[in-house]
Amino acid sequence: MDASISVDRIREAATVIDPVFLHAPQYVCEPLSDQLGVTIVLKVESINPIRSFKGRGTDFLLHRLAGDGTGIVCASAGNFGQGMAYACRKRGRPLTVFAARGANPLKVERMRALGAKVELQGDDFDEAKDVAKRHATKNGELYVEDGRLGAIAEGAGTIAVELMEDSAPLDAVFVPLGNGSLVNGIGTWLKQLSPTTRVIAVCAETAPSMALSWRAHKPVAAPSTSIADGIAVRVPVPEAVGIMAGTVDDVMLVSDDEMLAAMRLLISRAGLVVEPSGAAGIAAIAQRVGELAGKRVATPLTGGNLTEQQLREWLYGEGGMGAPEARSRSAR
Repeated sequence: MDASISVDRIREAATVIDPVFLHAPQYVCEPLSDQLGVTIVLKVESINPIRSFKGRGTDFLLHRLAGDGTGIVCASAGNFGQGMAYACRKRGRPLTVFAARGANPLKVERMRALGAKVELQGDDFDEAKDVAKRHATKNGELYVEDGRLGAIAEGAGTIAVELMEDSAPLDAVFVPLGNGSLVNGIGTWLKQLSPTTRVIAVCAETAPSMALSWRAHKPVAAPSTSIADGIAVRVPVPEAVGIMAGTVDDVMLVSDDEMLAAMRLLISRAGLVVEPSGAAGIAAIAQRVGELAGKRVATPLTGGNLTEQQLREWLYGEGGMGAPEARSRSAR
């Protein structure tokens, strides 16, 4: 299985992915649209058993993999690992997930509850990924990497299929950018079926490697210190960077404070609890309200896995929302 992404396979994915992940709510959020002066369609991908969009790509990947019972290994900040755990448990496939020692404890707990063996190794996601690759090679298991396999992007691309079922056209879709599967899946569908819709990828300002890579047309590693663990990439996946040249119109950077402000907007205007990476699209829209006035845009709220401490600090102000201790915490 390679990195190529097919519109036909995205169409297939929309029919075979576990229904629990499909047809996530999407609607114009009027209070938020009124606040920002832009018509905003929210695609709420946090209302499912793993509270994130990752179940789409992981379920389609496992659908396409040969069912020989070989153990599977991956690395994750937590949401991809939950998606893999859910899909592997459904099919009786053993799974080992490597995560950084400082990974979100709620996500680690949920990966284990879904049946994955979780190993905490390395200081960040990319160090955990290196250990995962070595482990898979040593033990003769199948290593699965988010951003590198087309099936994962094709599953994620079903979000665009559903967005296009809305009768009103979209001027732009703002997509959080981590390893690239989500934006490449969405972008592949939109470039074929709605070419006038701009695809805007959104990176964390303090984890800019994918933005730098898109601009340079080659992988560019960069430090990663963002609180947004879902998009805090330090070492880009080359295959994903290559595909982005044809799927992405622009890449924006948003700060941790802008994502925190977007999280608070989402809970006050939409009643939705969203993690920092999941709010990156709203942060980007808020940054560009001047040029977006009168436009109709959409963004997927990609995840809502927050610990109780994060809820207190970031949403409810106990200890100070966006406090320095929260902003400096290494992620992914």
